[in-house]
Amino acid sequence: MLACRIHAKDDLRVETLAAPAPGPGEVLLRLGAGGICGSDLHYYYEGRNGSFVVREPLIPGHEASATVEAVGPGVTRVGKGDKVAVSPSHACGRCEGCREGREQLCSAMRFLGSASLFPHVQGMFRELFVMGERQCYPVAGDVSLGEIAFAEPLAVALHAVNRGGALLGKSVLVTGAGTIGCLTVIAARLAGARRITVSDVLDRPLEQAVRVGADATLRADRDGARIAAPQFDVCYEVSGNFGALKSCVAAVKRGGVVVQVGTLPHEPLPFVVNEIMAKEIDLRGAFRWGIEFDWAVDYLSARRVDVRPLLSGQYALSDAVAAFAAAADKNRSTKVQVVCA
Repeated sequence: MLACRIHAKDDLRVETLAAPAPGPGEVLLRLGAGGICGSDLHYYYEGRNGSFVVREPLIPGHEASATVEAVGPGVTRVGKGDKVAVSPSHACGRCEGCREGREQLCSAMRFLGSASLFPHVQGMFRELFVMGERQCYPVAGDVSLGEIAFAEPLAVALHAVNRGGALLGKSVLVTGAGTIGCLTVIAARLAGARRITVSDVLDRPLEQAVRVGADATLRADRDGARIAAPQFDVCYEVSGNFGALKSCVAAVKRGGVVVQVGTLPHEPLPFVVNEIMAKEIDLRGAFRWGIEFDWAVDYLSARRVDVRPLLSGQYALSDAVAAFAAAADKNRSTKVQVVCA
């Protein structure tokens, strides 16, 4: 079978590996569509994602759909031929975080396509892979494998919105109009936000944000004064840019909430916290997701959300290098996926 592996910075290879077989309680899956995430791009172009460094060949890919090829003994949740959304989260279920219902904070988390542990936890950019039964969410109906692969990033956005608190009637700022930023717009609208504004430094991502429901857009490089005026109840920093976080702190109303969703650079960052103190701002983190993955699958399956405007292109797994190049070009792509030919 073919697999995409990152060996080091700027070193991505499509290689032939042995096909796996499912054991008891396991499912053999054929990749349907796998979305290239910002973290995948960091691993490829920088050899790291934040503090997680590639130390051995890493198969990326943590947002994917698949079809069931075969099931191991004891599997009842899915059957051969089923379309599934695949959860990349392997929480232990025993630690304090898991027992408190916050599995995304699991102290023994194994997250697919991540270099956070060594040996690394291999991801899903391969023709065939094995998953535990509970990681497979069957999806019925005519929803496509490309749409189903949005379950993981949509879950990230739903969790981020959850962390921001009740949004009914609230004004919202989202800094960053990439995939997660646009999905945060969708999630905020589902949560009842009254007005949603999105900022970015490029026109194309802002146009995409409007397509999925943003009420207004701002160019962060030109409209700094308009962004900085305190006018938003909740701000979501999704770009992973320190300047955007500072803008959120300035733009949020007194007593408001700022949610940090994007991964900031690994280097220590200067940060003046007096404004957080004086305005009594709640600064919250949003890391991955928990139960929101289930919600994301339900929303996509029922077409309560439409993610199709965000899908910019699909490339054969054998053409993964070109797929990553397209995904890195924000002037022409939002979400790029690799698929089995």
